[in-house]
Amino acid sequence: MRGFITLVGVFLTIFSTTFTVAAALNPTPGNADTVVEIVNFYPGQDIYELEGHTVLRIITPESDRAVSFGTFDFNQPNFVYRFVKGETDYWASEAPFGWFAEAYAQQGRRIVAHRINLTSAQKARLIYLTDSILRPENRVYRYNYVKDNCATRPLGLIEQAAGHQITPGKAPDGVDTQTFRSIMRYYHRAYPWYQFGIDIALGSGIDYQLNEHEKTFAPVVFDAQLPDATLGGSPLVTDSYVIYEGLPGGATEAPTPWYLTPMAVFTVLTLVILYVVFNDIRNKQITRWADTLMFSAYGLVGLLLTFLIFVSVHEATSPNYLYFWLNPLCLTVPALIWFRNGKIQTVLSVYEVLNLVSVIFMCVAWAFLGQSGNIAFIPLIIIDIALGARFLYVRRITK
Repeated sequence: MRGFITLVGVFLTIFSTTFTVAAALNPTPGNADTVVEIVNFYPGQDIYELEGHTVLRIITPESDRAVSFGTFDFNQPNFVYRFVKGETDYWASEAPFGWFAEAYAQQGRRIVAHRINLTSAQKARLIYLTDSILRPENRVYRYNYVKDNCATRPLGLIEQAAGHQITPGKAPDGVDTQTFRSIMRYYHRAYPWYQFGIDIALGSGIDYQLNEHEKTFAPVVFDAQLPDATLGGSPLVTDSYVIYEGLPGGATEAPTPWYLTPMAVFTVLTLVILYVVFNDIRNKQITRWADTLMFSAYGLVGLLLTFLIFVSVHEATSPNYLYFWLNPLCLTVPALIWFRNGKIQTVLSVYEVLNLVSVIFMCVAWAFLGQSGNIAFIPLIIIDIALGARFLYVRRITK
């Protein structure tokens, strides 16, 4: 009986959501003319949903369809490798808007529509351009996370159809929208490990001052900019309305507990390593497992950065000034530290000196390099400096 009641509750929830969305769609608001809308879906739980999603909605007497530029397939051959390399081939797709909206509403995501102010000729031109892009030979495009994505594509299509550039309104209050990275950090705040990875992988190319047009890359920011946007000096939007309110607290996951954040985890690791360092200095010894563990991790990340900087075609991965600290040369330590041979230890000492100079230079020059760092880098840099300085000190006094 309890299972039956649960099943009925789930069914009623789905039915209620579907009814609410269907009631808000209103596909032909008072006339049979074509209606064009930009519809924004607020963030979901998956990491690729944290800035939301945007579709172009085209309503005619014959159809009500959503055109999306964010379609991809994880099951494509070598998807992860090609994505990291920058060969991010997404494609345009279309679906009945009611089906599309209900799928997002079931996730508890807020849905907001903005009716676009276009003439009949501009609407006809937009439909022509859209249908052309949806053809199999044209629908695939090279997706760019911040420059050419699901939000910027509909914006560009409307500008092309209208023959005027859109001037977006002001970005939302309470959100740091100065740079691409600051916007990401705000909407990734409940996912600190994801942002930590972004701050390692993406270099200074996402840290410059944005204009209002560039801020539209994030659908949730774009949503706040649309009501006051203009097109050729006239209001871009004639009406904005909520299709579905979404869950009260949003559809993202609960924030990562503070004690599981990168900063907390790496602070504990730093305390452990510093204990080892002070113990080594006192006993005039080198605990080699600590160097092997940490510099292996630094070196593996350095290999990834080498790929991103020199092989990947992602424009935001280079320059990345973390390469002063995280590079494949870090693997010199685990490769040589277990050898007792004096010449090998001399080579290792030379590396440690060069590494310390490089890391300290990066720290001193960081304020002038134009790249924003993650606060969780601090304990990891302290570990790097402490291990290197300890190695040189112990080797010097035990020669």
